[in-house]
Formats: sequence, structure tokens, C-alpha cells
Amino acid sequence: MELFIKSKDSAMNILETVRKKKLVRRYFILILSLLISAVYFNLLQLPSQIVTGGTSGVSIILNSYFNLEPSTVIFILSMCSLLIGFIFLGIEKTSGAVVSTIIYPVFVEMTSNISEYIQIDLSDKILISIFLGILSGVTTGMVYKVGFSNGGFSIISEIISKYKKISISNTSFVINLIIVLIGGASFGWTMVLYAIIVLYIYSIVLDRVLIGVSKNKALYIISSKEDELCDYIMNSLKHGVTIFDVKGAFLEKKRRVLMTVIPNREYFRLKEGIKEIDKDAFFIVTDSYQVYGGE
Repeated sequence: MELFIKSKDSAMNILETVRKKKLVRRYFILILSLLISAVYFNLLQLPSQIVTGGTSGVSIILNSYFNLEPSTVIFILSMCSLLIGFIFLGIEKTSGAVVSTIIYPVFVEMTSNISEYIQIDLSDKILISIFLGILSGVTTGMVYKVGFSNGGFSIISEIISKYKKISISNTSFVINLIIVLIGGASFGWTMVLYAIIVLYIYSIVLDRVLIGVSKNKALYIISSKEDELCDYIMNSLKHGVTIFDVKGAFLEKKRRVLMTVIPNREYFRLKEGIKEIDKDAFFIVTDSYQVYGGE
């Protein structure tokens, strides 16, 4: 009995150690991401005046008109959003944004003079836009992956979504669009085109960071020659096949679907093989980001 208790205590200690290490790692990634965000804001975005929305975009506009410190504007807007979030969403749903709300403006202030030490030619706005899109997508994705939030106007989007039953993506789009248009009116409408480039690249990179790069394809195949297709996939391509029964909604006819997952490099071989075996086969191809288990 004593040995059992000691073993249980040892297991609990190991779990607690692992939990603490994961927590330290999460906060390290969060702080590093916020620091990088502050660096590229002061080094690229603020000097080039490319307004892409959010509290950072508003700070660029107010800095231009009233010479207000961007770090102060970002902190005030983020803190107001956080407090409103506490009221309308609750502490639990907005607690993930507390660290970002406090630390990010501090990093923006700390790195405000970085352009004096790192000289970058800002004349090529397209190149700047590409890098802004990549960096913002990577840093935001890493913050989300470790379970935190950037805070700011995303909290306002959540509140509107909750009470007006509008999707968060739509509310975020409208809020950021308004800020981008104000930026266009302030710095010229060409800057809106650069902002669109940034936001497009940002969305692609963010998805890649969150769900990864697809290395496989998943195929769902309906064919009258399922035995031949199974033989081709298993014996020629050396991949497994799963078969399950389905029923069409229109004719209510029972069919069988073949499902297989293959590497991207073998997709063309399988597609051509399906056409060769059964030119009337119906199949759906999707990206497969993660594959676990199986033999």
C-alpha cells in the first residue's frame, strides 16, 4: 500500500513538472511573438504607414494626426476592449488576452527607436507588405496555438458576435475595413492596396501556422469497380483502403465509399489510375493535414 502511494505521488510530481514546463514554454512563445510583433510594427509598419486594422492601425492614424505615442494608444484601446470584454463576455473568455494587452504596448515602447539601429529602405512598399503579411501571420498564429489571444478589437468582435448573432470573422472584417478605409483617406488610397496585400498574405500564413501544411490527400471514391480500385490502391500504390456504406439522398440507393489517404506526390498516379479503371467513378479530394495511427 505504501509503495502504491509513493508511486502515485511520483506520477503526480512528474505530471506537475510537465505541466509547468508546458506553461513556461507557452508564455515564452507568447512573449517572443509579441516582441517580434512590436519590432516589425516600429521597423516596417509605422514608418511605411500601412494601416491593416486593429489597435495598431488606429495608433498609426492618430500618430499621424496628433503625434500621439502608438504604445499609449494601443494600450488604452486594448485595455478598454479588455474591460468591456470582462463585462460582456466574462473573465474566463477574455483572460487569455490579459498578457498581450499589458506586454505588447510595453514592447512597442521599448522598440520605438529600433529604426535608428536597423536601417531599412522603405521605398519598396510591395516588399514591405509581403514581409508584414508573413510576420503578422506567423506571430498571430503562434499566439493562438499556445492558447492566448492578441486582444484589442478582436474582443469587440466577439461581443458583437455574441449579442448580434453575427460571425466573428464578419465583424472583424467590418471593423478592420473601417480602419483600413480611414487609413486610406489619411495616407492615400494606394495604401489600401498595400493593406489588402498584407491581409491576404496574413490570412494564408495564419492558416498554415494553425493547421500546418498539407502533406497528404484524402480521397473518397464511389465506383462500380471498387474491387479493382482496392486492388490498385493496396497492391500497386501500397496504401490502405477503408470501405463504408452510404445512401444517396436523391435516389436513396445504397453504395459503398472507398476512403484512402496518400502522399501528395502520389496523387497524380492515383487520379490517373481511377480514370483508367473506371472513367465514370465519382471521387472527392481533400487536403489531409494530420494522419495518426493505422498499420
